Amino acid sequence: MSHLAYQYFRTDLFAISGISYNAVLSLLTSLGHDIHKFPTAKSFACWLGLVPNNKISGGKIIGNRTPSGKNHIAKALRHAANSIGNQKDHELTPFFKRIAFKKGRLAAIIATARKLAVIIWNMIIKAEPCQKNRVEINDQKQKAMKLRYLDKKLHALQLSKEELEKLLLNRLLSVAY
Repeated sequence: MSHLAYQYFRTDLFAISGISYNAVLSLLTSLGHDIHKFPTAKSFACWLGLVPNNKISGGKIIGNRTPSGKNHIAKALRHAANSIGNQKDHELTPFFKRIAFKKGRLAAIIATARKLAVIIWNMIIKAEPCQKNRVEINDQKQKAMKLRYLDKKLHALQLSKEELEKLLLNRLLSVAY
């Protein structure tokens, strides 16, 4: 099966950990070579029904909902995303957990399935290999953004040196126990 998929798509989709035979088979049967009709990864994810339908009025989002559909590729990607959420050492698990903490598990499944769709589109259209270190780079960027945010908050509080040392000492003691 993997040899057939490699010949058809000219890339190894099984390099994405979490992608099953079911997902690749549904890509082969439902889409075929028609993936080239999508100009962007966003349009591909939208066609799959993995992008929220935002209702905007006056420049503000007043409601959004991800449409439910019967697309077999989207179902397979959602199953793959759900399995990624259950794993501990997958490269997309931190992304899944971050979304699940903010918006719940169902939103995290859809967001991770969308990310998988974008990765698949990039691998097939742009002939890019699966770049697992890109996820680690994104996680490092997230951590750097959080540190800058904390730095701004600490600067806004205008703590004295003694208050800051007391705060850090209390935090270090609570971590030690």
